[in-house]
Amino acid sequence: MPFSASTGFKPTGPLRIGTRGSPLALAQARETQARLVAAHPALGEVGAIEIVVIKTTGDLVLDRTLADVGGLAVGTIDLAVHSMKDVPTALPDGLEISCMLPRVDARDAWFSGSGASLDDLPAGAVVGTASLRRQAQVLARRPDLRVVPLRGNVGTRLAKLASGDVAATLLAMAGLVRLGLADRITGVLDFDVMVPAVAQGAIGIETRQADQVTRALLAPLHCPETCIRVTAERALLAVLDGSCRTPIAAHARLGERGSVRLDAVVLRPDGSESFSLSCVGDAINAAALGAATGQQLKAQLPADILVVP
Repeated sequence: MPFSASTGFKPTGPLRIGTRGSPLALAQARETQARLVAAHPALGEVGAIEIVVIKTTGDLVLDRTLADVGGLAVGTIDLAVHSMKDVPTALPDGLEISCMLPRVDARDAWFSGSGASLDDLPAGAVVGTASLRRQAQVLARRPDLRVVPLRGNVGTRLAKLASGDVAATLLAMAGLVRLGLADRITGVLDFDVMVPAVAQGAIGIETRQADQVTRALLAPLHCPETCIRVTAERALLAVLDGSCRTPIAAHARLGERGSVRLDAVVLRPDGSESFSLSCVGDAINAAALGAATGQQLKAQLPADILVVP
């Protein structure tokens, strides 16, 4: 895929975008494609970009990246599009997140016919969610509620809500926006009610470190603000190193004069204990801020809270 300074990028074959096959994953891949075409009009030609749906047993293991299950590592795709909240803090050798798209609303959306917000639900109401992070924060705020597992796509979950199986459910605002379903939301939970998952709402694009051409193609798409915020959040997560059974939430936002504020919380799944911390530092040292916040928060935690059960 050679590059000419005078003519721009002229692929000799299609630029292959790897993605999972879910509706949200495909929407994120198409967003990446549209941004690439806007930055490099030559990529708008028929056949210049190919979206490759990777279907392997890894699709059943959602905490594994596409790189782990094939694609980038074996050269069948040029880049992989991920929800950054699903990307491990350590990547395979030779691979990197070289680009982050502008982050969409990181908050959680609220769906309910029984209350406009979490605080409005009647005592004993049932909330459905498959997320331990959401479960823990719901119970920490409203221990009088009952939380039950609720899985499936957006349509399936909303159908269970409509049938009365649950009184309320929560989903990531960003995914609903990207799927064009924001008009179905009852309300949005602010950060003081529900701290989001690390990197929620951010799309990361993974490439081979040695692939300078693809990295150059992606450079105009990169959002520095998103990168700063996600870097701080992921650095905190790397220090805490919680298992998938440890509810950890974090949200970073940029402040005045080049600062960034990081809010983080670790909870027990039943919401019985919650440990939170907020720190402010320089945006240029986002990784250091995240690591320091993680260390300070970890020092507050009981010895067993980050241990895999």
